[in-house]
Amino acid sequence: MGLFLFACTNPFAPKLDENIDGSGPPISDQTTIEGLFQNFQYAYSFKDTLIYGSLISQDFTFTYRDYEQGYDVNWGRDEEMRTTNGLFQNSQRLDLIWNNIVLSTIDSLNATVVRTFNLNITFNPTDVVRIDGRVNVSMQQDAITKKWYMTRWIDESNF
Repeated sequence: MGLFLFACTNPFAPKLDENIDGSGPPISDQTTIEGLFQNFQYAYSFKDTLIYGSLISQDFTFTYRDYEQGYDVNWGRDEEMRTTNGLFQNSQRLDLIWNNIVLSTIDSLNATVVRTFNLNITFNPTDVVRIDGRVNVSMQQDAITKKWYMTRWIDESNF
């Protein structure tokens, strides 16, 4: 009986895969604007608030239009993180696709990108919300690390 236990492989403790190519995780280089957008998509796909939080600056502002009330609503980084965490926790799946860049202005340390997106939010198999929207994102590049961070997000979608 003792020999049998040592001859088996424990399915709950599989051995380490030595064949990893070393390319690392699917996190992109945030020193490019496209890398920032790819990391945003990754954060949504894997519902990763740590990655998401690394994309937004400390002075971040989110703005959307409340069409029922007839005015713009703004909030800062803390509320953005709470709201995004709530979305991540309450959805089963998030599928984000970045589409065409409509407008782009970039200088040495600042950028503004207007871009369309498609977002499917699956709360459960019978409750799926599909959003086709447009975002106006302002970004700044850190002069030392060269990483881009979102400073302002204006949701230009019509809901």
